[in-house]
Amino acid sequence: MKETVFKILETICEDNIVRTNPDIDLFETDLMDSLGFAELLADIEDELGVIIAPSEVDRHVISTPNKLIAYLEERASL
Repeated sequence: MKETVFKILETICEDNIVRTNPDIDLFETDLMDSLGFAELLADIEDELGVIIAPSEVDRHVISTPNKLIAYLEERASL
């Protein structure tokens, strides 16, 4: 899962810093905007089969690659 998330983020953010600095805030650094956020949720559904409604999660909960991975791992364990 972790590798897939990094690949998705690298594509959306067009930068591999998401892999080298997985604690970078994607929104504060302008690596991701609202369109990118929507694309992220769609790609997660397509690649991982996890459906996340935009209203279901606050952006700060998944604002870094590490937070996103932890969130997805937690969902997978439920």
